[in-house]
This record gives sequence, structure tokens and C-alpha cells, in this order.
Amino acid sequence: MTNHIKTIGTKRKSRALAVLAAALMLPLALQAQQMLTLDSCRAMALRNNKQMAVSGLKQDIAKNLRQSARTKYLPHVSAIGTYQFTSREMSLLNNEQKDHLSHLGTNAIGSIQELAPTLQSGLGQIGQMLGQMGAPLDQFMQMAGQMQQQVGQTMTGTAARLDATGQSIVDAFRTDTRNLFAGSILVTQPLFLGGAITALNRMADINEDMMQNSADARWQNIVYATDQAYWQIVSLKHKQRLAQSYLDVVKKLDSDVQKLIDEGLATRSEGLSVSVKVNEAEMTLQKVNDGLVLSRMLLCQMIGLPIHTEVALADEDSESLAVTTLHPVADVDHAIDNRPELKMLQNTIDLTRQTTNILKAGNLPQVALMGGYAISNPSVFNGFEKKFGGMWNIGLLIRIPLWNWGDVMYKVRASKGATAIANLELAEAREKIELQVNQTAFRVDEANKRLAMAQSSIERANENLRMANVGFKEGVITPTTVMEAQTAWLQAQSQLIDAEIDVRLSQVDLKKALGVLSYEE
Repeated sequence: MTNHIKTIGTKRKSRALAVLAAALMLPLALQAQQMLTLDSCRAMALRNNKQMAVSGLKQDIAKNLRQSARTKYLPHVSAIGTYQFTSREMSLLNNEQKDHLSHLGTNAIGSIQELAPTLQSGLGQIGQMLGQMGAPLDQFMQMAGQMQQQVGQTMTGTAARLDATGQSIVDAFRTDTRNLFAGSILVTQPLFLGGAITALNRMADINEDMMQNSADARWQNIVYATDQAYWQIVSLKHKQRLAQSYLDVVKKLDSDVQKLIDEGLATRSEGLSVSVKVNEAEMTLQKVNDGLVLSRMLLCQMIGLPIHTEVALADEDSESLAVTTLHPVADVDHAIDNRPELKMLQNTIDLTRQTTNILKAGNLPQVALMGGYAISNPSVFNGFEKKFGGMWNIGLLIRIPLWNWGDVMYKVRASKGATAIANLELAEAREKIELQVNQTAFRVDEANKRLAMAQSSIERANENLRMANVGFKEGVITPTTVMEAQTAWLQAQSQLIDAEIDVRLSQVDLKKALGVLSYEE
């Protein structure tokens, strides 16, 4: 599918470059010959049309969305940083534990001091025993007092050191989490998401192709509308010359009839009839002139020129439109393969199918590989430290849906319903296009027949007018008969112009119906 899209894209780019080149060369062509060809009008209309610019932007959007979808296969890296201030800090020790540790030495010495009376009583008993044995009691009691004094001083210093040690333990367990800094770099690599990523990328490809098909459909509509406006001007220009020629002929007849009236060879009623024809011819010419002005305004608006710009078309002054008749072939299969409208409907079907696949992924396990590096302040890797510390981490994330009350099932059913609707619309569009192709082919064939009959009528009308003019000059044919011949000649000429334009437009209709209308037409 991707190769097919690339091939189509290459062809479309070549065609777009051809249109752009013609549009860029157009100002030089206008300066050189002050004339617009059909291709020039098409190029200017395509360049000026705002919807074509919108289509181009939509294609760029679709391309960027496709590139974005491709990134879902790749690992994503993100950095996270936080700061938090709290009114209170977390504590690992309760207040009693803090108080006990802060007075560790004091509490320990207090326990030892409780034994001092017992120790002093024992020393007194020992002194008495030594006195009975003849030892010097005074010296022993003096030595015991000094020993008690030294032990007391030692215990006081030990208590202070133990209190300081306990306080340091309390301080070491302090978290100081009122100001908390944290940061991490996270790498996520999806391994399996139930086929959602694959479906998303296919949707991006389909959407890009759909935008291109939409641009092609809009492109063909603009070319078709430009052709109609172009040939409408050409038709009116030829009819303008025809109306002017007819007016000149009728005026000549009116002048001749007035001379015959003056000589008594024609009645005043015949003169009035000819005068009415002159007025009708003038009104017809005025209508054609007005229609021509409005048609030029429309074409100027379409090709991006000021509406009052005087433009000349290459085919408007030609004596003959040089129409080439074609034998129409109602190739419905070819139309189905080429019509951008059908391609867009098929794109819609493909999109709904991929949407169904994405919804189905909601009931399947999802696996992702995760890893990164995290830091915090305060850190707990070496006790509680008021500095940044971090660690690497890697893990596997698995998500298995267990129960969602049928939510995914209902969504899948709805998506399949949308696919069924799109299929029905595609089938209906194919039937309509089949009918359209056959109708346009019939119209081309009918236009060819009308052209042949119009050409045959021209010969008879010319001959009839020639014979009427000769008979009028010789006085054997009345002015009424001449006017009838002139009217028949005018109708035949007008029908020929209409037939020639109709052949061209019917051919454009058939090519558009077959989906083969191109810039080179």
C-alpha cells in the first residue's frame, strides 16, 4: 500500500509542477500577446482558488500527522522536575523517642546515681570492718570520698557526651521534607499495545491519501468550472458576431424596403415588419453583449484578475471552433478505478476499519519497557542528607484489562456499524457513477449528432438565404420571405455554435465522469 501511495504521489507532484510552471509563465504570456488560452485560464484558476490552497495545507497536515504516527514506534524520553513546600515535615521518631535520645546520658546517670546511697553504705561498712582490723579509718574514708568525687565528675562528663550523641541521632533522623526537590528522566518504549500503534499508522497513511484524493476532486471541479466559463465566453463571442452580422443584414433589408416603399413597390406594413425585426436584432445583440460582460467578470473572478479586466481568449476570435468528435466509450470500470470521490469513500471505509482495530486493542494486554534516572533532595541513600542523590531504574509495565462492563465491545459494534454505512454509501455512489458515465456518454453521442445536423442545416440555410436575396433583388420575393430566410439562417448559425460548444463541454463531462480529466486536456 505504501509503494502505491508513493507512486501516486510522484505522478501528482509532476502534474502539480506542470501547473505551477504554467502559472509562473503566464504573466510573460499576457505581456507578449495579451491573450489567454484554456490552459492559462486553468493554471490561473488553480493558483487563485482558495480551496486549492486549503487542500494543500490539509495535505501538509496529513503528512505531519503520518510522521507523528511513525514516532509512536520509537522510545520517548521525558524529563520531570518538581519542588514542594509543606507546612510540616515528616518524622520517623515520635516525640517520646526524641526526648529519650536527647537525654540519653542524663537518664543513664540518673539510674546510676540511684545506686549511690547503697554504694556509700557499703563503703561505710567496709571502713568499719577495716577499723576493727586496725586499719586507719580516716585515711580510707578520705580515699573513698575522693573516689566518689572522681566517679561523679566522670559520670557528669559521660552524661553530657551521651546526651550529645542522642541528640545527634535525633538530628540524623530528621527528614526536613518541608522543602522537597525531585527530578527524573524517564524513557518509555512500547512493546505491545494490542496493535493500536500499527492501526494508528495505517490510519495516518489512509488520511494522507484521502487528503490527496480530496485535492484531486477539487482540482477537477475547478478545471471543469473554468472550462465551462471559458467556452461560455467563446460561445457568446461567436453569437455576438452572429448577432451583429444579423443586425447588419436586417438593417440593410430595412434600408432596401424603405427605398421600395418610397418607389411604391412595397407596402408600409412590410416596412414596419422589417423595422420590428431590426429592433429585435438590436435587443438580441444587447442581451448577448450583457451576457458576455457578465461571463468575462465570472472568468476574471475565477482566475484571480480584477473583474473589470479586459481579457481576450484564444478561441473567441476563431472563425471555427475546430471541434473534434469522439466516439464515447462508457467504461464504468475505468471510472470506478479513477474517480477521486470513490477513492475518498474507500478511504473512509478503511479508516473505520482501523478505528475498529484501535478500539479492539482496548481489550488486549499492553506492555511497555520503562527506565530512567531519578534524583531527590533530601536524599535517603546515605541516611537523610540535605543534598541531591539519585539512582537508575528499569522496569516492565504490563496492563491487562479485566472488566469494563462491555464498554469496548459497544464501541467496536458502533465502529463496525459506521463501516457498514460507508460500504453502503460506496455501493450507492458506484451505481450513481455508472448511471452518470452512461448518461454523459449518451450526451456526447447526442451532441455529435446535433453537430452533424447543425452543419447540414447551415448549408441549407445559406443556400435558402442566397436564393431569397437574389429573388428579392429581382423583385420576385417579398421582404417577408427574406426575413424568414434570415431568421432561419440566424437560427441555424446559433444552433451550430451551440452544437460546437456542447460537443466540447460534453467531452469534458465524459472525461470528468471517467475520472481522467487532466491538466493537459
